[in-house]
Amino acid sequence: MQQKTKLFLQALKYSIPHLGKCMQKQHLNHYNFADHYYNRIKLKKYHLTKCLQNKPKISELARNIPSRSFSCKDLQPVKQENEKPLPENMDAFEKVRTKLETQPQEEYEIINVEVKHGGFVYYQEGCCLVRSKDEEADNDNYEVLFNLEELKLDQPFIDCIRVAPDEKYVAAKIRTEDSEASTCVIIKLSDQPVMEASFPNVSSFEWVKDEEDEDVLFYTFQRNLRCHDVYRATFGDNKRNERFYTEKDPSYFVFLYLTKDSRFLTINIMNKTTSEVWLIDGLSPWDPPVLIQKRIHGVLYYVEHRDDELYILTNVGEPTEFKLMRTAADTPAIMNWDLFFTMKRNTKVIDLDMFKDHCVLFLKHSNLLYVNVIGLADDSVRSLKLPPWACGFIMDTNSDPKNCPFQLCSPIRPPKYYTYKFAEGKLFEETGHEDPITKTSRVLRLEAKSKDGKLVPMTVFHKTDSEDLQKKPLLIHVYGAYGMDLKMNFRPERRVLVDDGWILAYCHVRGGGELGLQWHADGRLTKKLNGLADLEACIKTLHGQGFSQPSLTTLTAFSAGGVLAGALCNCNPELLRAVTLEAPFLDVLNTMMDTTLPLTLEELEEWGNPSSDEKHKNYIKRYCPYQNIKPQHYPSVHITAYENDERVPLKGIVSYTEKLKEAISEHAKDTGEGYQAPNIILDIQPGGNHVIEDSHKKITAQIKFLYEELGLDSTSVFEDLKKYLKF
Repeated sequence: MQQKTKLFLQALKYSIPHLGKCMQKQHLNHYNFADHYYNRIKLKKYHLTKCLQNKPKISELARNIPSRSFSCKDLQPVKQENEKPLPENMDAFEKVRTKLETQPQEEYEIINVEVKHGGFVYYQEGCCLVRSKDEEADNDNYEVLFNLEELKLDQPFIDCIRVAPDEKYVAAKIRTEDSEASTCVIIKLSDQPVMEASFPNVSSFEWVKDEEDEDVLFYTFQRNLRCHDVYRATFGDNKRNERFYTEKDPSYFVFLYLTKDSRFLTINIMNKTTSEVWLIDGLSPWDPPVLIQKRIHGVLYYVEHRDDELYILTNVGEPTEFKLMRTAADTPAIMNWDLFFTMKRNTKVIDLDMFKDHCVLFLKHSNLLYVNVIGLADDSVRSLKLPPWACGFIMDTNSDPKNCPFQLCSPIRPPKYYTYKFAEGKLFEETGHEDPITKTSRVLRLEAKSKDGKLVPMTVFHKTDSEDLQKKPLLIHVYGAYGMDLKMNFRPERRVLVDDGWILAYCHVRGGGELGLQWHADGRLTKKLNGLADLEACIKTLHGQGFSQPSLTTLTAFSAGGVLAGALCNCNPELLRAVTLEAPFLDVLNTMMDTTLPLTLEELEEWGNPSSDEKHKNYIKRYCPYQNIKPQHYPSVHITAYENDERVPLKGIVSYTEKLKEAISEHAKDTGEGYQAPNIILDIQPGGNHVIEDSHKKITAQIKFLYEELGLDSTSVFEDLKKYLKF
């Protein structure tokens, strides 16, 4: 169906693995709900920064996307000895791939996840959790706190780190690439660090200190992808572990967020459209929590704190888009909320960061990125339009109240650092090496008119010197669900496709969140077909404006994006030559009627309830990919599925594939001799994760499939890809 700065709405991204059939593991800044952790990759002169524990952006509050990660085995050098000659009869692709798999990678190095606390940096080094003094973080002088191999997991990595206020303990959530299950280990920091405790299936977790200076760990427990229970635990001589809260409504989930000033721990209870927040006093964590506002259907809100005031990002009132309100901390109910700042129309709030004297909003308006800096002393607002090549934010580690650092990225350009300095009132750009892609490629912001007149934004990339774009291959990207944006972070395989002459088009259709909450509302439930109409309009507009042609057009989607991709293959297959799908949601009707599945109840706000609502059932039948397969010509399809995927069960994907093959066979018989049937490939990968973003096997298989279907030579693209990926 992803540090030190805690970013307000980002906390959901990786702290809630149970949420929905999402894209890959989408921030409000501290309004990041969880500290940022970065897996930094040094690529020649680039620093590619990867959040391993982002706090989800507001667009991602309802979905979890598995984080990119590198295991300890990735850190080990590839051995060259005993290299065997390649067989003469091996095709070009296999030769290149074999070379990539056997030659050492010297283009980048893994610098690891890290979080700063006090005078130390905590991070993963090889298979160990370690710490070093801040000034020695780039040296090899570190203290080993815990060896991950003690957990006997296959290629474990640290997904999240929290350090207790006085640094007596550190908690780390550990996962593996092929599973969403996690283990939280508690390490007592002393001359001889020792594992004090471990808890299975922890989602979000935060430390506070009580009146007796005792460290208290609050954490949420995940069962069957559902997160309903909050526990609190203490360690040392006064050990205890007790359930603190249980959410009774199965359509809601729970996550924890510590305000940036650590004054309050918030218990956030929400589903796709409604939320409720309770405050735990960070100075008196044993006192009963205080309710801010009882849940009201359709009202979402998220809370930060500064100087005895609560800053509340909410959609309450008209228009039903996010706006910033505030109230005194001792009068938190909704009737006391005062409007503080409103957004322009067609604006999406991506993140928010609170500082001593400023509030910084990270925004997307009409498909372009902006930063608004609000002066809290005089309510002044400074709006900064960011470079047009930028497609996404990466919130950076930040403990400096004088500066607001962040990074900008795009699918074909590695992240670049920017810093807003409050004293000077200016935005400073990282100087030094300029990525050549800025001169060799173009980014276009286009619009397509859907059949109901709505203008649908598109982001298009292609080489600057490309001639006759109509003859170039085109790769369309679509998602359109849960109010989430298309992922537009840097992807090496997308970069090499553009370098090889491809056109990339990202279609921001309704159902996603690119233009705000209403954009999502106009593409869910009984408006899901709007997203399909938008996708058709985008592809036809691109072809009409001279970008490629149907015989060279391909489409890629994952998870819930498979609904629109599969629906398009049923109703307009002539627009496409080939399609790649990863963990696709293809059988909406049968899945949503099966309440035994872990996510069905949470998904009702997105897809509807076909079990009890005949209108919803009949509407889903109109677009459900599985239900609408028929004997006709289809584009070739490559599907990557995961054996133990709990979000999109393998059974539904297998049933779809078999039914599709049967329909193609029937059409081939009716067509007669000479008909060239499309290739339908189902690649089942082991493991229980939903989407493995950095699987090199998956990447190479998908690119090989696209090149073969379009009759293109893939040798050069794989030679270029080895500059970025370690095989």
